Amino acid sequence: MSLDRLRKIIGGILLVSLIMALVCQPVEKYMSIPKSISLPEGEQISFGKSQAVSAFASSKDHVDVHNRKSAFSIKGKDIGKEEVLLEYAGFPMKKVDIRVVKNIKIIPGGQSIGVKLNSLGVLVVGHHLVDSASGKKSPGEEAGIRVGDIITEINGHPVEKLNDISRLIKHAGIEKKPLEVIVIRDNQKIKTKLLPLKDKNENTYKLGLYIRDSAAGIGTMTFYDPKTKKYGALGHVISDMDTKKPILVHDGNIVRSTVTSIEKGRHGDPGEKLAQFSEDRQTIGDIRKNSSFGIFGKLNQNISNGVLNKPMPVALSYQVKEGPAKILTVLNGEKVESYDIEIVSTIPQKYPATKGMVIKITDPRLLDKTGGIVQGMSGSPIIQDGKIVGAVTHVFVNDPTSGYGVHIEWMLHEAGIDIYGNKNKKAAS
Repeated sequence: MSLDRLRKIIGGILLVSLIMALVCQPVEKYMSIPKSISLPEGEQISFGKSQAVSAFASSKDHVDVHNRKSAFSIKGKDIGKEEVLLEYAGFPMKKVDIRVVKNIKIIPGGQSIGVKLNSLGVLVVGHHLVDSASGKKSPGEEAGIRVGDIITEINGHPVEKLNDISRLIKHAGIEKKPLEVIVIRDNQKIKTKLLPLKDKNENTYKLGLYIRDSAAGIGTMTFYDPKTKKYGALGHVISDMDTKKPILVHDGNIVRSTVTSIEKGRHGDPGEKLAQFSEDRQTIGDIRKNSSFGIFGKLNQNISNGVLNKPMPVALSYQVKEGPAKILTVLNGEKVESYDIEIVSTIPQKYPATKGMVIKITDPRLLDKTGGIVQGMSGSPIIQDGKIVGAVTHVFVNDPTSGYGVHIEWMLHEAGIDIYGNKNKKAAS
C-alpha cells in the first residue's frame, strides 16, 4: 500500500471520528454553550458533559470551576471577568468569557402610573396654511421643517415651552426679519430660516406649524431599587401619538393612577386600560430618560404593590427559561394582582435588545377581563421562580393573548443600576 493511500485512509478515519464526536449529544451540548455568560456573584451554573470534556479557569480570580463525571459547573466567586477554556479529550475546543456581576435585589412594581412628559424643545406634529395677504402657505413647511422635528433654539434663545416662541414670532413678523431656527432631526442639528406670516383673519403672526411641548399617558411600574430609589417602567419607548417618533425628554414626572375600566382586546384590535390620574395628583417620581426599554428616573417616596413588597433577586437573560411565570398588574382601581402567564420562548441575549421573550397569558381571570395583553399593561413585571425576569412590552395585534417581554437585565442598565461593577475600581476623586 502506497504512503499516499495510507494517508488518505487515516485522514478519512479521523474525519469520520470527528464527525461522530461532533454529533454525539454531550459534545452538542458542549458546543451550544454561549461564548459569553454573565453570572451573578455567588451563583452557580452547570452544564452536562461526557467524561472526555473538561473546563479550566484562566486565573481562578473570579470563578471556581468544578469538573465531575456527568457535568461541570462554574461558580461566580468575585465581580469581574474570567476566561474558561473548554477541552475535549485534551484538545481545546472553545473559550467562554464569564462575567461575574453583582447579585442585586430590587422591588417589583405592578402599580398603574400616570406619566407626564415634557419634551426637549417643542415637537412639530403637523403643518397648516396661513391665510396671509400674499396667499395661503405654510412658512414652516417652506423652510424645510418636517413633522417630527424638534425646535430647540430660535435666534440663539433656548426653546422649552410653547410660550417661549410667541414673543419671538410677533417680533420677527413686525420687523419682517426671518427667525434663525435650530431643529433636531434624527439626532442631528439642522439650521434654517423662517419668516412668520400674518394671518389676515386673526391679525396674528404664525409659523404654519402645529407644535406640542408635552405628552401624557398611563403605564405600569416595573421595579425600583430600595437603596437608590431608581426605577424603571413601561418597558418600551414613549412615542408621540402623531409623529410616532420617540419623545426626547427634557423632564417629567410620574403620579399614581386609577384604572377605571378595560376595553377588551380582540383579534386585530388591541384593548386598553382606561385610567385617570389619582385625585391628589401627587408626584411620586421624576422622569430622566425615555428609551427603547422604558422610562427611568428616581422615586421621591417608597411605593407598595401590596403583593410582593420585599426586595427580590433578578434573573439574567440566560437564566430565564420557557415555562410558567406570573405578572403583576392592575385591572381595577389601584389594586395590584398576580396573574399566570407562560414564557413561550426566551433568547439569551448578549447585547441589549427589546424583544427577549415571547409570553402568553394563561390566567382565566385575566383573559376574561382583558382578552390578553392590553395597552397600559406595558411594564408589568414578569416573575419566575422567585426572581424578576423582565417586563411586558408589546401585544401581538392578531393574537391579544400573546406578546413580547424585555429582559430585566437591560432595564436595570438603562436605569443606571450597575450590575457589572468592579470592586477593584478606584473611587473617582
